[in-house]
Amino acid sequence: MSAPVLMYCTATCPYCVRAERLLEARGAAAIDKVRIDLDPSRREEMIARTGRRTVPQIYIGERHVGGFDDLAELDQDGELVPLLRGQGL
Repeated sequence: MSAPVLMYCTATCPYCVRAERLLEARGAAAIDKVRIDLDPSRREEMIARTGRRTVPQIYIGERHVGGFDDLAELDQDGELVPLLRGQGL
């Protein structure tokens, strides 16, 4: 079973695309994308939840992973796949 993934993103963000590709390559079953460019209230929600203004902002399970650089670092450290599998939440 894989952990749920939520990603705040926009249509034109190259880092969002890279994050999605990395998550899929590591076995994310589904990514719930929240397009903050289409709904400004969701942008405010993202800022309130994460304290950050940039996209992507990624949650795996209940854990706020951060942006693409944070996600790539988790992957490089070997922590992304276990997190996606629901371990270490």
